[in-house]
Amino acid sequence: MVSGFRGLRACCVRFSHTAAIPLPIHSSALSFRRRLFVTNCSASVARKKEKVIVISGPTGAGKSRLALELAKRLNGEIISADSVQVYRGLDVGSAKPSLSERKELPHHLVDILRPSEGYSVGKFFEDARQATRDILNNGRVPVVTGGTGLYLRWYIYGKPDVPKASPEITSEVYSKLAHFQKDVDWDAAVQLVVKAGDPWAQSLPTNDWYRLRRSLEIIKASGSPPSAFQVPYDLFREQFDSSVTDCSLDNYSSGDAHEESESMNLDYEFICFFLSSQRMELYRLIDFRCEDMLSGSDGILSEARWLLDIGLLPNSNSATRAIGYRQAMEYLLGCKQRGGSSSEEFYAFLCEFQKASRNFAKRQLTWFRNERIYHWIDASKPMDEVLNFIYDSYYNQNGSLTVPESLSMEREISSRRKSELKGYRTKNRRFISEYDCSGVLDWIRRAEGENAAKLMSIHR
Repeated sequence: MVSGFRGLRACCVRFSHTAAIPLPIHSSALSFRRRLFVTNCSASVARKKEKVIVISGPTGAGKSRLALELAKRLNGEIISADSVQVYRGLDVGSAKPSLSERKELPHHLVDILRPSEGYSVGKFFEDARQATRDILNNGRVPVVTGGTGLYLRWYIYGKPDVPKASPEITSEVYSKLAHFQKDVDWDAAVQLVVKAGDPWAQSLPTNDWYRLRRSLEIIKASGSPPSAFQVPYDLFREQFDSSVTDCSLDNYSSGDAHEESESMNLDYEFICFFLSSQRMELYRLIDFRCEDMLSGSDGILSEARWLLDIGLLPNSNSATRAIGYRQAMEYLLGCKQRGGSSSEEFYAFLCEFQKASRNFAKRQLTWFRNERIYHWIDASKPMDEVLNFIYDSYYNQNGSLTVPESLSMEREISSRRKSELKGYRTKNRRFISEYDCSGVLDWIRRAEGENAAKLMSIHR
């Protein structure tokens, strides 16, 4: 049982801001700093802000279902903050809401791109903020849900004031990098951008051509690399840390995470929740979920096969870097080279898929543990109790929000639980014996046979 944790309590501890390379601060960032509302312990809000609910959590926690049921109660609409659900055809691996659920309630930023297209946090900010405005203008409640931490951070706090590239610059950059992408020469392309003025280009994920092009566009449009434009979140954190330092510990209450949204110069009153389970339980649910995604003939392997059929390779862009799809595409390519798959090879793939998914959840927990604006809720508690609490919180007028002890989830993991996690071992419920994966192996053989037949007919 989770020990009492009365709401999301942010400690009065200053975060150290360190950087290996001192970054120049662009004038637009300094201008933004001057525009910030100075927050202190007695800060008040001059205007009544429109409310936006944000529900996040690690993969497999149940946040999509919670958001759907909440939006029904509040006459709301869903905005997806998931970097994979934007892609058409990537349904199983992204746990995308079903067509019936999307017909029942409007969902925004789902199925808006082809898998070959790139998408960025900056584009998400623009799309999600526009959807938010449209929903509010229609008299409904925006319910934002997803686990992509950077998307949500920019959505709440804003994006850097980076100049937009002209069509001429965009065309020039595309031409400069096109032959590198065609020759799959990522390293050479990175060095070109580094020489142009962005040393941080070397830290981009391999084959993230969208962000590499954007970096070069920014350099050509402004004369400065992207790192010169400070992210608003960092300025808010600096401001908030200063305000907390000026407050006594006695004055800093458990409701301050919610009040942070109001006291800072944010565009909306963001009411944010992070839904999670105890780590051991979460890992078990993730393992089962991975198994479920591989069951049947229309699971994640079928979607990965489709990505390969349209000419994409694993880890070649945003869609094919997604957890589950990358592993499935690599596994299927191996099956093609070997002329099939053994049960041992299937179980090795399943183990890798499960491990990558658990590690992703762990990174999500680490990320959101440092986001003070979120109230942590125990995903194992009854759905109705959680819904009632969030519903009441939305209509709360006193400006302070405290999660009841019966629903709260601790942010930090205890030493005892850390020790237990070291001994965690996967226990599958579907795929256990050699016979259990025979259906999947048969599907792979049929799929390979069909592809071979297509190739033969083409070359006749």
